[in-house]
Amino acid sequence: MKKIIIAIDGFAATGKSTLAKKISTSLGYVYIDTGAMYRTVTYFGQQQNSGNSIDLEQLVDSLSQIKIYFKNSDHEQQIFLNDENVSLKIRDSKVNNAVSDIASVKEIRDFLVAQQRQMGKGKGIVMDGRDIGTVVFPKAECKFFLTASPEIRARRRHKEQLEVGNLESFEAVIENVKARDYKDSTRLINPLRKAESATEIEVSNLSIEEVYQKMITQINYTIRV
Repeated sequence: MKKIIIAIDGFAATGKSTLAKKISTSLGYVYIDTGAMYRTVTYFGQQQNSGNSIDLEQLVDSLSQIKIYFKNSDHEQQIFLNDENVSLKIRDSKVNNAVSDIASVKEIRDFLVAQQRQMGKGKGIVMDGRDIGTVVFPKAECKFFLTASPEIRARRRHKEQLEVGNLESFEAVIENVKARDYKDSTRLINPLRKAESATEIEVSNLSIEEVYQKMITQINYTIRV
């Protein structure tokens, strides 16, 4: 069967990564978590100043020093920054609170979009993020846009964080979700928006399996056409 590019965009904590992993496993495709790439750059910037606030000019000047790559493991895909496994470190609340600001910087977006496009040259990929169907791969054969209420998304994010040992309160998580929605949707560079050709799915009252079935049905039809 022909290989295609599958773009999954949408708001934070709508299950994009979980669904992208499930779809990639089902199809034997490569999964690329672009959100993790922006988190990794954010983490790098924080580490430049011993975990404190990011010096944006210094970070932009240091982009050539950043090497990001993914490895599959028995558990799940791991992300590496210059040979350091940062898969858990980039889920820290300090990274959560800073990543939207970092993702709005043109030089950083250009740097990562170029890498993402290179990763997709051979097709057969599932990529999730905020601007995959609009900017990174506007000609992707299958595009989805996921949405849900802030409260439901905050509950999902809070549960994920507790599972990795992040004890941030639910109240703090929902404030972060709402703030990120605003920043993602209003930034001047590649804001979060639904691509005209994307299928929108409201996931508030759907299980991951139900959303997956909707998506894989459309994907399989596209592959066969």
